[in-house]
Amino acid sequence: MKIIVPMAGRGSRLRPHTLTVPKPLIPVAGMPIVHRLVRDIAKILKQPIEEVAFVLGDPAFFGDDVVESLQALGASLGAKTSIYRQDKPLGTGHAIMSAKASLSGPAVVAYADTLIRADFDLDPQADAVIWTKQVENPEAYGVVNLNSKNEITELVEKPKQFVSDQAVIGIYYFKDIGLLKQKLQQILDENIMHGGEYQINDGIKRMMADGKVFKTGTVDEWMDCGNKTVTIETNTKMLHFLDQEGEKLVSDSVTLNNAKIIPPCFIGENVVLNNTTVGPNVSIGNNTTLENSTVKNSLIQNQTSIKNANLDNAMIGNHVIYNGEFTSISIGDYSVLE
Repeated sequence: MKIIVPMAGRGSRLRPHTLTVPKPLIPVAGMPIVHRLVRDIAKILKQPIEEVAFVLGDPAFFGDDVVESLQALGASLGAKTSIYRQDKPLGTGHAIMSAKASLSGPAVVAYADTLIRADFDLDPQADAVIWTKQVENPEAYGVVNLNSKNEITELVEKPKQFVSDQAVIGIYYFKDIGLLKQKLQQILDENIMHGGEYQINDGIKRMMADGKVFKTGTVDEWMDCGNKTVTIETNTKMLHFLDQEGEKLVSDSVTLNNAKIIPPCFIGENVVLNNTTVGPNVSIGNNTTLENSTVKNSLIQNQTSIKNANLDNAMIGNHVIYNGEFTSISIGDYSVLE
């Protein structure tokens, strides 16, 4: 089994945090988004992962440190790591085809801007599986249309009339991804674009037209990391899941001086808390210090210093120095407010 991860986007909706760090590498609940996504997919698949192929953007932004992080992720799964580049942002289909050399055999395609919780078995009778989540407002999403056999017959983008409440979340399984590769190559050769981009859906529709059987795999939770507000919400949900599963979230190297931690919280290595209350629903990265502060429902990254703060719904980057009394804030890397 292979996992193909297109992640060439810059994550503009999550600025300023993505001005220096690609969005898939922003830590949520103590782990970069793409690391947690790939690990969770591997857990669901319940079979060895042969290769993880990542499609990155401009090397000036997705540099050696990004490649090293992804290679470590692949190695942790005992898988080969392949790195590809998408030279132009020409859509989901174009991104997948940027990894053309890896498109053979069984594979999962997963876009690296969401996190999931799920437990299901892949249908052995299906040629492909599109992972979905039941939603209350399907008109805001791309949804699947199902027949009486629960086979997907159609993909409908933001339907004005009810089609189904199963929204496509951007994760796909193909028994032989080489078939999708063939159809997407036809799309590229024929220059079929929507909104100036080549779309994965056009390749999928051609597979359906050939009679290939598509089923759904329904996830229990689908968590977005598109902007600051929803990323904090996702951090909260993930902390609660990990706490319920008994995962160790607070490092033994944390120093507490007249300080209190209200779980669930993730607190990394060598964090110092002086006269501070942290939690619930807080993630704090390595080598960060908090003093005379109260923090809840927030994300704070590595090597940051926080003093005299009362934070709620805050997202603070790496190497930040902050001294103040603001509450709902979003501060990027290397900022100083004193």
